[in-house]
Amino acid sequence: MQVADGIVCHAFRGASGDTEHTITVEAPPGLSLPQQLDAIGQRYAEALQALRLPPESAIFRRIFLSDAANQAALVRESSLFQEPLDSPVAVSMVQQPPLSGAKVAMLAYHLDSADPIVKRQMSPGHVLVEKRGLGHLWSTRLCTRNIAQARSTADQTRDVFNELIGVLGENGATLADHCVRTWFYVKDVDVFYQEFVDARIELFERHGLTRDTHYLASTGIEGSCSHRYDVVLMDAYSILGLQPAQVSYLNDFDRLCATKDYNVTFERGTRIAYADRAHHFISGTASIDPAGQVMHLGDVPRQLERALGNVDSLLRSGGGRLEDMTHFVVYLRDPSDHGLVEGYFAERFPDVPRLIVRGPVCRPEWLVEVEGIAAVAHDAPSLPSF
Repeated sequence: MQVADGIVCHAFRGASGDTEHTITVEAPPGLSLPQQLDAIGQRYAEALQALRLPPESAIFRRIFLSDAANQAALVRESSLFQEPLDSPVAVSMVQQPPLSGAKVAMLAYHLDSADPIVKRQMSPGHVLVEKRGLGHLWSTRLCTRNIAQARSTADQTRDVFNELIGVLGENGATLADHCVRTWFYVKDVDVFYQEFVDARIELFERHGLTRDTHYLASTGIEGSCSHRYDVVLMDAYSILGLQPAQVSYLNDFDRLCATKDYNVTFERGTRIAYADRAHHFISGTASIDPAGQVMHLGDVPRQLERALGNVDSLLRSGGGRLEDMTHFVVYLRDPSDHGLVEGYFAERFPDVPRLIVRGPVCRPEWLVEVEGIAAVAHDAPSLPSF
């Protein structure tokens, strides 16, 4: 639902009584960055007040910037980034210009629960949210922080994965068994993406993620952090204590081939089931056919229709549907397509939070890509509670 100008919220309430809130906030264009940050902070506060959400219900925020190198320092000083030490929030920050005309936009996730939630800052890039025996690990802004020297894309890919693997290992978890979702932002994706893909294949094989096992839901898209020489930036979501019975993978081979058919290592979607709900993590999805080929070359409306049709088929394979999406993030190669795509979503999904940003996809022919998370009611008392 739209709470006010620039604010759209989605709420999912399960049988347990826990309510998950997803909120998108956009700044009014035409203002300076400090003014836009103040406006987003004010709009965000209004949304929390309207939803009766206390500040400590905040779990995750992703801030989209138009020029991270020049904006990150000011964002770090803002209320969007800073939180009390006793209630940390996982904050992601990525250069992917909002196409509304603003310099900054935000996606936020809150959890309203009657049960105790303990949040701990594990290290600067990792926040652990402990609830009902599970640990939800949000890892953000993982990069090599190169400020003086360029390293290879492959080395950077290994470095960010090794940081995540190290934190998981310190908590008795592994990449293969407990990491659910990754987001990779690759600077100049048309040039550096293949080296990133090759390095990920090699690392996955060393950690038991192969063609014969499974991969992780993921997005690989153009984006960057604020460090001049960093090519790779990663966010990730892992669940400590995750049971194999909770995990399944979303596929519809009548519409999409397996990614391994064209030597890319990610799952189209991953479903995590709980006693009263299931989360469907939809990877970046574009206009692709069952043979792995780009469909509708040069035609943004038809590519968008195909991409959303593919998302719908993935969701239906796990018992969900498009109407269950908690939010959409839409990536466009050409900013001039924003009006057309915004109009489509405003008409078809007016009450679903969405952000449309500039993010060229890994193949130049793909003009639009869509990702998001769906929350679906589920009745399986034998599974862990969310």
